[in-house]
Amino acid sequence: MQQEQLDIFDEAGQHIGVEARSKVHQLGLWHQTFHCWIYRVAHEQIEILFQKRHPQKDTCANLLDITSAGHLLSSERPADGVRELYEELGLSVRFEQLSEIGMIRDVMSSPGIIDKEICHTFALECEQPLHEYVIQEEEVTGLLWVRLEPLTKLFADELAEIAATGFLLNESGAAIDTACKVTKAEFVPHEEHYYAQVFTAIKRLAGKE
Repeated sequence: MQQEQLDIFDEAGQHIGVEARSKVHQLGLWHQTFHCWIYRVAHEQIEILFQKRHPQKDTCANLLDITSAGHLLSSERPADGVRELYEELGLSVRFEQLSEIGMIRDVMSSPGIIDKEICHTFALECEQPLHEYVIQEEEVTGLLWVRLEPLTKLFADELAEIAATGFLLNESGAAIDTACKVTKAEFVPHEEHYYAQVFTAIKRLAGKE
């Protein structure tokens, strides 16, 4: 099966060619991704929805991550990334419904992989009940709401763990309601500036800044 082909960029953000996804990660080449964070305001508190990544993902397996995200293929624009919301979550959304956070550079490393992303980052306020989401089981194994205020303190190492609520899939693929505690180590280690920019933008969008 042919690998995904991604546009690649130099340090200045200039397009320099096209390369296979595996080589992009192996060589640490800059490439474009689409990120969408879903949030809501419940009882005067901002909550952010995290997906739990499948344990067999090639990067950051089994960790809590952006609600919906994916690579932009060669020649695609940020608007094309809205497909990820439908593929991963069963959520039909028009690109115009999203609020733009901005383009954020983010670098993460794991054994054999250097993931250098130019992240086209967006937010979506959504009150849809979790049981109405249809998740892509080979990519996502659960959805959890986390309150933003304690989450910020967790990432600042002011708290050791915080509460999360939602559902996780069991071995049969059934959604099991879950209320649990999560630690900083259970979140994908995006760079600090990435999380800071996202959280500040969501606060502004929710009118809580």
